Amino acid sequence: MKEDTQATMKLPISLDLPKEELEELVDKAKDWALMNGMCLRSKKNFDRDVLQFAPFTLFPSPFPREEFHNACNIQIILNVLIHRVAHDYDFLKDTLQETVKVDDFTKNLFNIYEIIRKEGTAQKISLGMLRSDLMLDTSCPKKDTKRLKSHCCWKQVEINTIASGFGWLGPASTQLHKFVLQELGYTAELKNLPENNALQALCSGLTEAWNLYGDSQAVILFVIEDITYNICDQRFHEYEIRKQNPNIKVIRRNLTQLAATARLGSNMELMVNNYVVAVVYYRCGYEPGQYHTQKEWDARLLIERSLAIKCPSIQYHLAGTKKVQQTLAKPGMVARFLKDEKTAAKVKEVFTGLYPLDFDKYGDAAVEMGISNPQRFVLKPQREGGCNNLYGTDIKDFLESVKSKETRVAWILMDRIYPPVHRNYVVKYGNGYMNLETKELVSELGIFGVIIGDDKNIILNKQAGHMLRTKLSTDNEGGVASGLGACDSPFLID
Repeated sequence: MKEDTQATMKLPISLDLPKEELEELVDKAKDWALMNGMCLRSKKNFDRDVLQFAPFTLFPSPFPREEFHNACNIQIILNVLIHRVAHDYDFLKDTLQETVKVDDFTKNLFNIYEIIRKEGTAQKISLGMLRSDLMLDTSCPKKDTKRLKSHCCWKQVEINTIASGFGWLGPASTQLHKFVLQELGYTAELKNLPENNALQALCSGLTEAWNLYGDSQAVILFVIEDITYNICDQRFHEYEIRKQNPNIKVIRRNLTQLAATARLGSNMELMVNNYVVAVVYYRCGYEPGQYHTQKEWDARLLIERSLAIKCPSIQYHLAGTKKVQQTLAKPGMVARFLKDEKTAAKVKEVFTGLYPLDFDKYGDAAVEMGISNPQRFVLKPQREGGCNNLYGTDIKDFLESVKSKETRVAWILMDRIYPPVHRNYVVKYGNGYMNLETKELVSELGIFGVIIGDDKNIILNKQAGHMLRTKLSTDNEGGVASGLGACDSPFLID
């Protein structure tokens, strides 16, 4: 991180506790996480019958109140933007035409989109359960001297359109931190933990889509990984759906199972065994490794052909690619989808610098920028799921190796965001009391959104709660399931 951007934020609560009190609090917090399902399966010692608590920060982390509310308020506009992008065939085709030549995964997705478009879409309604990830940025020009010295704005890291996780772990983190603050007698500070109804809001999107399908016997299908580590995040969605409507049954299948059991009914219904599927909710399918053979791709195509409402539909999946994000950052592009100038300007303001690596003067210039000053950037492929990006000297080495190769087009260069740091304790499974000291951390906020509609109408559009992930300020990646990040919740400061 640059020296001139080492801004800090402070929690208005003392983190200095006597050793015994701190250890007792950590024990209580660990037990709370275990007793309340804030858990993961272990990747190191996998046993499907064993859970361990997810990594978490002991205290909530400071986040500017104004920026938090701005991020929540803009989500319904971002929902509309992605919805309109997803329904603009010409835009998606033009944007991805070079990428599909060099990126087989994106090409396979786009081929499915083309097939469905030619055959005619059986189900025009899509369900979008989106998550816009953002970070506070300290490197942008200061516009207002009254604003906090620790930041001046926030910038969007990415928008997720498939398998947007933490619908349960986000709210659970808020509840954990309420418990911790109460244990320490900080009840007056609870008002600074914003309400987080992500699980209920996301599941209401799934139940509303089920209602729109119009078959009381139909089920919701969760398309899952071969091994689900983030099991609580998924199962709590299932339990919440049952709570909202006891008549809805959820079934879970991976893509390989669907390749063997899924078929189309006489009216293009999606049949899995003897179930009619009303809604398909993908919790996998965003990485090439999740498609072991052509059979899994055939299953994805069959689902797309069906009458089931998809979350996401194939065009929503494509709308979440990094290349689309980069293209939307170009002058005038947002205005193509959001006609109101003020609204378009608001959205444009949250985009950070994004640069294509196409074979033209702009792409060549971006390659040279990345090679000459790699610390300024992040290099991203067309992938979701984390741990795919390149940083620092890895950017320089990679760009030098692909400088004259077509494969460079599959990547985008993004300005690195320099967030303010704060201090907190990170509690991880198996660490005991050895590392009970505060660390310098940075956070990434995710705002959820739910949108349902077709190419002509939007039926439902709402902001749907939030999540916060926190990592060491020295770490590049911050995935919780990978063990680098920690579950967190925002404590709003003025």
